[in-house]
Amino acid sequence: MRRPMVAGNWKMNGTLQSVADLLSALKGEKLPENIDVAVFPSLPHLQLAQQSLQDSKIQLGAQDCAVQLEEGALTGETSAMQLRDLNCGLVLVGHSERRELQSEDDQVICRKFIAAQAAGMTPILCVGETLAQREQGQAISTVAAQVDAVIAGAGVQALSKAVLAYEPVWAIGTGLTATPEQAQEVHAALREHIASYDAEIAQQLRILYGGSVKAANAVELFTQKDIDGGLIGGASLKADEFGAICRAAGN
Repeated sequence: MRRPMVAGNWKMNGTLQSVADLLSALKGEKLPENIDVAVFPSLPHLQLAQQSLQDSKIQLGAQDCAVQLEEGALTGETSAMQLRDLNCGLVLVGHSERRELQSEDDQVICRKFIAAQAAGMTPILCVGETLAQREQGQAISTVAAQVDAVIAGAGVQALSKAVLAYEPVWAIGTGLTATPEQAQEVHAALREHIASYDAEIAQQLRILYGGSVKAANAVELFTQKDIDGGLIGGASLKADEFGAICRAAGN
């Protein structure tokens, strides 16, 4: 039985005060015991979050890490080792915004994936197709290729210590959401594709859905067979909304 996860990607949002308030409110939410809950603040707020969450079961993650594991001369970058020093146990790699805005290709993403695991962190590998790719019937082949790139560099066994997140690019921050059936189709195809490498790893791998998930649609999404929770964007910035999504996953 795969344990559900709900992860809140706060992206480039928040001030010291607003993040402190959000963390306080989240700790006051009644969160299910049978799921993993994680938040991913922006880099300036990681230490604040680490201190605030010390007595909480909410896990802390980072939104990105450098391709290089060790400290070094990479101005503006943050290594996975430095993130681990802040008690970050999770890190996003391959988010579509970084693929597009930072021109991160599959090779870079694979190096970050490997660095995260070498530091003892769990990478959440984000995959997804654009609207044009979906309309051309390439949704499944696109996400499968993104997974293949990591398997080629890190080996399929590396997925046993990772989480996968399917985020259709056309549904991120647009208000559009894949229907539960559309999301389930891709999740099932991803699991089947990974099973062609290793059936046991595929069965155990948690695959989250992301793309305009809200409390209103969370239940319907999370009841799909191959959807193991969500990677939540805007809705994770509201404690009550995020708490409701967590409770939907717990049910």
